[in-house]
Amino acid sequence: MTVLPIVTHPAEVLEQPCEKVLTFDKSLRKLLDDMYDTMIEADGVGLAAPQIGKAIQVAIVDIDDEHGTVEMINPVIMELSQEEEMEVEGCLSFPGVYGEVQRPILCTIQAQDRKGRHYQLTTSGFMARAIMHEIDHLNGVLFTSKISRYVDEEELGEME
Repeated sequence: MTVLPIVTHPAEVLEQPCEKVLTFDKSLRKLLDDMYDTMIEADGVGLAAPQIGKAIQVAIVDIDDEHGTVEMINPVIMELSQEEEMEVEGCLSFPGVYGEVQRPILCTIQAQDRKGRHYQLTTSGFMARAIMHEIDHLNGVLFTSKISRYVDEEELGEME
């Protein structure tokens, strides 16, 4: 198990668009495995490569549901629902920062898996939100730019 250091804001790599992955090899598989270990150790539900200092289009999400671990390489959002909802989000690169973010409740993506195979995935609710959050990272978009209202940790505890 390799746990990598998580890059926190401010860091230039968090605010730049990432490069496409062209090579699907053993080092990519190791990176995905290390990202998973890092995400679990940090008690997160998603992690994008820029959060570990790599400006490449790789992200993972695991909200502990029937989808299991979703590995997204070169993901593209294909469709979003018109209907949106406001929920509180946090981010491993912004420790202790939480805020209300409005996002579509349904998301369809196209991506590649660790072997380079293309797939399409439609998700809703919390999984869709986590996927959109991580894809934002790959485009250099931070969740703080989408927060309509910050929530402190005391209020967050009351919400839970």
